[in-house]
Amino acid sequence: MSERSARIEQFDIVAFDADDTLWKSEDLFQATEARFAELLAPFTPAGIDVLDALHATERLDIASQGYGVKAFTLSMVRAAIDMTDGAVPTEAIREIVALGADMLVDRVHLLPHVPEVLERVGRSTRLVMITKGDLVHQTRKVTTSGLEHHFSDIEIVLEKDPPIYAKLMKRFGVEPDRFCMVGNSVKSDILPVMALGGHAVHVPYHLTWDLEQVDEHDEDVVELASLGDLPGWLGVD
Repeated sequence: MSERSARIEQFDIVAFDADDTLWKSEDLFQATEARFAELLAPFTPAGIDVLDALHATERLDIASQGYGVKAFTLSMVRAAIDMTDGAVPTEAIREIVALGADMLVDRVHLLPHVPEVLERVGRSTRLVMITKGDLVHQTRKVTTSGLEHHFSDIEIVLEKDPPIYAKLMKRFGVEPDRFCMVGNSVKSDILPVMALGGHAVHVPYHLTWDLEQVDEHDEDVVELASLGDLPGWLGVD
């Protein structure tokens, strides 16, 4: 038995992140942020970095609002009012809300190789999806993506940290050393799983949300250039 063919046999479950792993997400957020900065520029005092202020507001709001487009939209509104000391006009607030509403109904843009990778890996082991964000919006993306049938379980969680992953592994009936997570975020998809003794594969995306950045860590992380390389790494046909 070759090393490649043995690797897939190490895992009872291969789990996938969704946003920026299976389909595009951060592109739309960053385009919306750029428009937000344009809207706020005429009303923001000199010396204020609009996007830094927005990201700081998002950090504060996560505890009460969680993740996703709806939380992002509320943070934009609050940041707009705070950084302009209430000078932002109603029309600008109306457009900010409309930007968020448009994001909620944007179609799913699958990343390259996704359907065939899920098909190939799914022939050899159980697949699950673990994504965080707004329940309604993430469910909509899952059901309209055409990928739902590949997964035995789809979990939309409030956070991705070791306790959440431990709870999910128990629910799935899998030990950490038989579990492999695939995702684009070192902070959310890789390090928490490895902290439990699980396996993880990092597939970087060309954009990373400011709040998902990780500057330093001590783990030896497996990294693939593309999701299309995953079947070869696992040793599946």
